[in-house]
Amino acid sequence: MKEDAERKVPNPSNSAVDRVLSVMAGFSAAEEFLDYFGIRYEQAVVNVNRLHILKRFHQYMRREEIGNELDEKGVKNALRSLLERAYQDFVYSNAATEKVFKVLQQVKGMDEVSVDSLRMTLPSHHAKAD
Repeated sequence: MKEDAERKVPNPSNSAVDRVLSVMAGFSAAEEFLDYFGIRYEQAVVNVNRLHILKRFHQYMRREEIGNELDEKGVKNALRSLLERAYQDFVYSNAATEKVFKVLQQVKGMDEVSVDSLRMTLPSHHAKAD
């Protein structure tokens, strides 16, 4: 009975996608992802945009359906293409333009606050008005 408890049950969803994602789960740096997929990169671009590149890669992965019918090479090629695209977004652009993170998406709205509207919120302004 103890032998049965120690035997590992095979994971039926152990697809090529799962295996590649499992390897990627151990990565912590943008360079590790880029190296794994064999993507040539400029260190200066990665140094400035590492989090943006990885966030964009994740966004592209969520949008694309990578089929379980692919073998590991097919999965890696599909993901490589998405990471290459994410990296290239920041080679010719920048974080402020690409607006990957929500805080950067909201910056434009913050630019439209007028000084007069800010003055109206000051306690000293209300005291003078009374």
